[in-house]
Amino acid sequence: MRGAARIVSALEAVASIPSGSTMAVSGFVGAGHPEMLTAALERHFIETNSPRDLTLVYAAGQGDRTGRGLDHLAHTGLLKRVVGGHWNLTPKLGKLALENQIEAYNLPQGVICVLLREIAAKRPGVIAKVGLNTFVDPHKDGGRLNARTIEPLVQRLTLDGEEWLRYRAFPVHVGLIRGTTADRRGNVSMEREGLIGEVLPIAQAAKNHGGIVIAQVERIGDRIADPKSVRVPGVLIDYIVVSEGQQHDQTFGAPFNEAFVNTAHELSKRPPLLLSERKIIGRRSLMEIRPGEIVNLGIGLPEAVAGVAAETGQINDFTLTIESGPIGGLPASGLSFGCSLFPEAIIDQPSQFDFYDGGGLDIAVLGAVEIDAEGSVNVSTFAGRFAGVGGFMNIAHNARRLVICCTFRAGEIEVAVENGALRIVREGRHPKFVKRVQHVCFHGPSALARGQQVKFITERAVFELTPGGLALCELAPGIEPRDILPLMEFTPAITTFRRMPAQCFHKT
Repeated sequence: MRGAARIVSALEAVASIPSGSTMAVSGFVGAGHPEMLTAALERHFIETNSPRDLTLVYAAGQGDRTGRGLDHLAHTGLLKRVVGGHWNLTPKLGKLALENQIEAYNLPQGVICVLLREIAAKRPGVIAKVGLNTFVDPHKDGGRLNARTIEPLVQRLTLDGEEWLRYRAFPVHVGLIRGTTADRRGNVSMEREGLIGEVLPIAQAAKNHGGIVIAQVERIGDRIADPKSVRVPGVLIDYIVVSEGQQHDQTFGAPFNEAFVNTAHELSKRPPLLLSERKIIGRRSLMEIRPGEIVNLGIGLPEAVAGVAAETGQINDFTLTIESGPIGGLPASGLSFGCSLFPEAIIDQPSQFDFYDGGGLDIAVLGAVEIDAEGSVNVSTFAGRFAGVGGFMNIAHNARRLVICCTFRAGEIEVAVENGALRIVREGRHPKFVKRVQHVCFHGPSALARGQQVKFITERAVFELTPGGLALCELAPGIEPRDILPLMEFTPAITTFRRMPAQCFHKT
């Protein structure tokens, strides 16, 4: 008969990880990431030179760019291969890939978290249209990031006369997950975690392939009273590591925020944002969202949309969602991104992407590194580093309407509004509108073929995606075509254009 759960130290737990195994790790930035386990694995490798040649699999980026998260594992010899959704938060891991020291893949975040579920069920993989005609298409790079990476993980299929991508399944042997409480039989609940993530598919995948599951929890309890609150049953868990709150911050941005795990009937107004290019873009993008719609906002500049909505009292007019699982509330920013303030519900990440992939999003507002003449977008490669596509590819492909927002140029841009007109005080150093993007993460012609409505919003101009490519449709007051065309590497279609709404430029 099954007895009490096996409670061990972090070093004892990671010592059980065999060389050559495939290991999946849960987390989203810092939320849900088992920091004590990844730090212990790094220490164990440095001290013993084992385990070696691991394949690391993760869906969302996990790190803070200063060494926490999956950067603990960025050691030559420890890793052989990495299959990840986002790389920007783990620069040491990215460096190994760029220097051709490991095999490295970047696949869509939504595909990877659903793929873990398929691996658990021993099905042949994920079949999706997400990624067609982008860099993860095998007709392009197949998601491979360097010359060392050879094995194809993605293939094209024709089903009922339509083109699809198959993301191949592979065995998972080790699962590192995190929860809040484990009872004496190993059942894990997540009452203080800001998200659920993909902890259950990871545990099921490892267990069904004869592997091991290690769970980091804050505390041990005698019995979890409500069986529905158990997110990972004890039958799936081999080792429990009790952190007692050490290396167990709710996010990498906050030790614990009660608002991430509680709901409120309505969100109150927030203090106004200072007028800047971010606020102008946030105001104009917010005008694209209709009352009652289901919305996703990307990290970075799109967060200004939520800020403007909160300060104007419009935050309750529609429902904001995050790909990590929160529904409703106000998305958190920075190193707490992935959580939401006062969410109405939190579901697991694979289920959220199921909803997104089926067309559940009315509109998404996402950022961009580069945009080209055909409306294709790069979000993954810039400034000599590889950021990765994250959840962008699933979201951008499947939202019914899409807004891509960014400053007109990048690099220390500064603007001012004088007498209702926009003035560029300091121009950005780098172009955003280029002849051809470095990495196709969103394919403009494919979006047109599936009837998707796409707009590109900056602080001084708004463009629409048309059969002829980008077309200028709005200019800020004080800005003329002659002011923007020399700063673009292509000429957009120009017939007639409107002025951006005056309220975008109000100083209060």
